[in-house]
Amino acid sequence: MKLFAKSLALASLSLGALAAVPATAQVQGNIATLDIGRAVIGTSALQTAYQQVSTTYSAQIETRRTKGQERQTILQGFDTNGDNEVNDAELQAAQSSPQFTQLQTVEAEIQQLTNQIDAGRIFAIEEILKQYPAALQEVVTQQQIQMVMAPNTVLYAPPAADITQQVTTSLNAKVPQVGIVPPAGWQPSRQGVQLFQEIQQTLVAAQVLQQRQQAAQQQQQGNQQAPQGR
Repeated sequence: MKLFAKSLALASLSLGALAAVPATAQVQGNIATLDIGRAVIGTSALQTAYQQVSTTYSAQIETRRTKGQERQTILQGFDTNGDNEVNDAELQAAQSSPQFTQLQTVEAEIQQLTNQIDAGRIFAIEEILKQYPAALQEVVTQQQIQMVMAPNTVLYAPPAADITQQVTTSLNAKVPQVGIVPPAGWQPSRQGVQLFQEIQQTLVAAQVLQQRQQAAQQQQQGNQQAPQGR
């Protein structure tokens, strides 16, 4: 992953250089922004890989769901005041019980299953990232870009400065599909895990936003259908 780490730094290298030069210095040439996580999310390879994970790891996903229900049942037994929550005092009081040992075992099993499922997704992400340096360089060369910065480091940039979609398009051409079953002895890289976490946060945020929009739309439709009083 040395190549990736070196190339990944390309996207933020200019930011460090900018901080090191006098404030009067000016950059000659095009400046662009790039969201690496969004670029990878947009690839057909990742979208297909995530769908395949649901099928390939369906046994682990179902077992995790069952273990989650078992965990919830154990926790309900610790809820002595009946408020549907387990506070610190209730959890501490339960530590000497056999159920607490059972809870730890179940949580360890859930974590192990989660690691197996996530490994498939991280492996897919890392396979895509192998082509990220070439994709970025291709877009940079085509558009004669002199500096690429992360969106969260820029106070203002016009929409045209965002090259995320162009990088996604390049990635789609370079890596149309990836595997989701890591080989024996494979270990995720720090970069892969970090990007996976960023992608998961983005997907969760998008799902929450979609649910809110659907709820608002349903409420609006309900208000429109409600009979008007005289």
